[in-house]
Amino acid sequence: MSLHISIPPRALGIVALLLATSGWGGMFLVSKGVLAHVDPVWFTLSRYGLSALFFAVLLAPRGAAPWHKLREFALPLALRGLAGFGVFSVMLLIGLAHSVPSHGAIIMATTPMTTQLMRWALDGVRPARSTLLTTALALLGVVIVSGVLFNGGQAGASTAFGDSIAFVGTLGWVWYTRGATRFAELDVVEYTALTVLASWPLLLVGAVLATALGLANVPTGEGLLLSWHALLYVGLISSAVSVLFFNFGVRALGTVTATAFLNFVPVSALLISVAIGKLPTANELVGMAMVVAALLIHTTVTRRSASAGAARSASVPVSCSGGAA
Repeated sequence: MSLHISIPPRALGIVALLLATSGWGGMFLVSKGVLAHVDPVWFTLSRYGLSALFFAVLLAPRGAAPWHKLREFALPLALRGLAGFGVFSVMLLIGLAHSVPSHGAIIMATTPMTTQLMRWALDGVRPARSTLLTTALALLGVVIVSGVLFNGGQAGASTAFGDSIAFVGTLGWVWYTRGATRFAELDVVEYTALTVLASWPLLLVGAVLATALGLANVPTGEGLLLSWHALLYVGLISSAVSVLFFNFGVRALGTVTATAFLNFVPVSALLISVAIGKLPTANELVGMAMVVAALLIHTTVTRRSASAGAARSASVPVSCSGGAA
């Protein structure tokens, strides 16, 4: 007799999102050291070059079908990937170069609220008052983390410049995430893989142009040799496996709920920082607590509203003349 265990899609989605956010928490700590040898533009190109190779191998058993879809949706997929991988990654890394890893993780965790604000701007869906209040709380937390209000008496301790650049970059990730539910013809693996593959040529062109304009520097062989292990982690774990798991979570739980799991990014980054001996400052702890609290309140209110809406729909009587059930 065979034993068949069925795991609900929602449970799989939760596990996938926890694994994705843990991979991203480690990414901030690993990336900080790489920036001493590889600039943000070429770092982004390198990490998604590795990711593209990973996804090309992953798609190989599927035959020609994914490549036909890549040709069919090449431009919109490339633009989504450019926003989610190019704009987001480059600005996050530039911000990280002027800040610290824990701050980048906390800023990334604010995306559930900015997702709602972007829906308001692009779709006309006005957020609830609770969303606006939790957004304000989260942003205030980011400001406190950056040291603008409190820096422990240390001159020049504020990381507001880098943190602001990183925050603007998260808008690119929000736009990429919205696309995960807009391509019904693509499954999770295809959306993730094809956005990486379609956007990588644009990332290459961007890196070449930035270098020609003096905005970026081609990494040296020594620099790549010193940081290959970190690039391998960021390219395969953070840029491939974590993105794949996150997109699976988006399909399983929806965009709003999935992005709420990003509150685990700063928690995992903080735990890893403590494990390697770097203790957080008081303003970092206070600010992170405010961001996480805002996320938890936002998630709870959103789920209650969704449950109430479902209950109201279920209580509406169905007319017998409305057709066969």
